[in-house]
Amino acid sequence: MNAIGYKIYFWSNENDEPIHIHISKGKLTQNSTKIWLTKTGGCIIANNKSKIPEYELNRLLDVISKHYFLIISKWKEYYKIENVADIKFYC
Repeated sequence: MNAIGYKIYFWSNENDEPIHIHISKGKLTQNSTKIWLTKTGGCIIANNKSKIPEYELNRLLDVISKHYFLIISKWKEYYKIENVADIKFYC
């Protein structure tokens, strides 16, 4: 997913972490911003390692919230999870 010049993506080697996405501008990087998805349909900033300015980060959080169900669907597809109940959430 691409939002206002940022890439929103998953890393595939993060073991058993709760559902989350990474955001970076330009190429994918280990120093990306990490956002947890919540059971209630929201999202929480885990870190802002890529130092996204606050106004842009707020816009990105809106995009993530609006695409919550798409992200859940892609997570299920990628990790071969059949039920949303089997997804681990941060909170």
